[in-house]
Amino acid sequence: MATLATGRGRRRRAGQVERETLEREAERDLLTGRLVTAEQDERRRLSLVLHDGPLQSLSGIVLMHDAALAALESGRTEEAVRVIRTALEHEREVIRSLRDLSFAIEPVILRDRGFDAAVRALADQLEDARGIRASVDAGAGEQLAEKAQVALYQTIREALTQASRRSPTRISVSLETAPDGGCIVTVADDGAEERRRERLEAIRERAWLLRGEVSIESSSGSGTVIRVAVPPHVAAPTP
Repeated sequence: MATLATGRGRRRRAGQVERETLEREAERDLLTGRLVTAEQDERRRLSLVLHDGPLQSLSGIVLMHDAALAALESGRTEEAVRVIRTALEHEREVIRSLRDLSFAIEPVILRDRGFDAAVRALADQLEDARGIRASVDAGAGEQLAEKAQVALYQTIREALTQASRRSPTRISVSLETAPDGGCIVTVADDGAEERRRERLEAIRERAWLLRGEVSIESSSGSGTVIRVAVPPHVAAPTP
């Protein structure tokens, strides 16, 4: 009887191991699919940003240059100078937009100055562009693994982008170390209640890549609070 019971126990353990292996493989396949989708969405977003922004502006600048050249060839010097000055203003705007886009794709400041400085730069952009007061307390992010920093940076950027569309006057970002060694990121704003599910799902998708758990509290008159809890095995740097 003891031998029979031992055999059944081994078969149960073997079955459990097999199920766990299949579950891990299914989770890995799902993660791979999510990663591919996220990359495709990011490329699509960048393509639209380039097409609707800098490329359109550059097309207009080329027309201005043509007009200035025609004015010079016709002896209308003053008109040519006015057109060139206008073209220069647009060119400076294109440089700024391309610099911002480059920062979004690969935030050099994250590599050179650290996580807290990179997140503060995002907050400064909001203040400059939209007049939204933004506070940041993300010094604990300096201790995170490099890949976790990059992924969390993208998640925070998405959360700030969504928050700015709710017409807030204030936004705060904080990152704290959790008791289990993971971390918790909180992005809170005092804007309108978020009613568009797809906006919140965009944040959930990014957090999912970190194995993060997301909680969202949003109500009329109280704004929106988004928390992302990242597990320790993702947050901790590799020894």
